[in-house]
Amino acid sequence: MSPPRVLLTGPPGSGKTTAIRRTIALLPGLPMAGFYTEEVRGRTGRTGFRIVTLDGRVARLATVGAAGGPRVGRYTVHVAELEAALSQLEPSPHVGLLVVDEIGKMECLSPAFVAAARRALGSAVPFLGTVALLGGGFIAEAKRLPGVLVLPVSSERRDSLPAELAARFRSPST
Repeated sequence: MSPPRVLLTGPPGSGKTTAIRRTIALLPGLPMAGFYTEEVRGRTGRTGFRIVTLDGRVARLATVGAAGGPRVGRYTVHVAELEAALSQLEPSPHVGLLVVDEIGKMECLSPAFVAAARRALGSAVPFLGTVALLGGGFIAEAKRLPGVLVLPVSSERRDSLPAELAARFRSPST
């Protein structure tokens, strides 16, 4: 039987990252690797995004107005900083859960990210991630992979979802 592979999806602001973080908090003692993303806010509102690895490292993912990198909307994506965090996605027998927040347009600008996420999704290690609601390429591919359960996050469901997910990852055979 393959391990649980769950991707949460929904529009921006639906609570995908919050569900991931709450699920992680409900699984103390389970060895995990991966990362989640956080908004970076300034006086004028959101100024970017950062990556927080589960071992405590922080890196820039994207910033408003920065130069020297590919762009998604008003954000410049820091591909090299994303790629520096990819060692977190290597499947290992010592890891009980791989976490990736998010498989989205910014992350998919890195072929190394796509390759690492593809390996993680196909491994024998349970996987919990988020995926953009819309998008082609690897975004669409990840949703269609065999054994991947895609769960929409909604305001009605986001509060109960972490406990459901934690139960699934505590007992992977269910």
